[in-house]
Amino acid sequence: MSSALWVSKTGLAAQDKAMATVANNLANVNTNGFKADRAVFEDLFYSVELQPGAQADQVNTVPSGIQLGSGVRLIGTQKVFTEGNIQATGQPMDLAVVGAGFFQVESPSGETLYTESGQLQLNAEGMLVNSQGLPLVPAIEVPTGSKSFTVGSDGIVTAILPGDTLPSELGQITLTNFANPAGLEALGGNLYRETIASGEPTEGVAGEDGLGTIKQGVLEGSNVQVVEAMVSMIAIQRSYEANAKVLDASSSMMQFLNQQV
Repeated sequence: MSSALWVSKTGLAAQDKAMATVANNLANVNTNGFKADRAVFEDLFYSVELQPGAQADQVNTVPSGIQLGSGVRLIGTQKVFTEGNIQATGQPMDLAVVGAGFFQVESPSGETLYTESGQLQLNAEGMLVNSQGLPLVPAIEVPTGSKSFTVGSDGIVTAILPGDTLPSELGQITLTNFANPAGLEALGGNLYRETIASGEPTEGVAGEDGLGTIKQGVLEGSNVQVVEAMVSMIAIQRSYEANAKVLDASSSMMQFLNQQV
């Protein structure tokens, strides 16, 4: 096979994956707490036909040599954990982290998962849960008939219980951060799982030790920049077309050679 055919093939495959990444970003432009992905590529190994610095003669050396690349490959998709736009909802159980930090929820298997979506609700037992019904960690129970549900910037939850006139503290929502948030495993449903790459979670009080603060009555929207994504899509399309033209040109060259020899 012609080396140019193989190189252009890797280019087509790489741009297809890059387009899939952009498509996923645009599909989630209205997903609360969604963090955009970016594709990371690297060039493949080189065929060295003449080593740089090789002896050209008894006095001189080759300045650059001959090194032919073999294409490109995807080595990762990286989550970009910049903040999304804060959208006011007026709902008391809608929360957003302003700054670094994740909310914690408990999966049905008892595993702790992490999310930046603070769209909370109450389940049948009065526990604060996320949109999938997973309870918040640490658990917060809001008694039936409570009024004036309030969450402070430090995560302290208060409400006026039935029969009372003054607010009572129901618990405190803590936040978690990681040394490398991009290393978290994305599970879908705005949920992430700890991995070796992310490092161990560091739990703390909102507003302390580098953690962000909690804001009530708002949600953090997707951090996808639509215009930037559209520009990337156009660039990827042009690159895909260029690789396809290289593929076609290389095929034509081989066809010409077969016909003439």
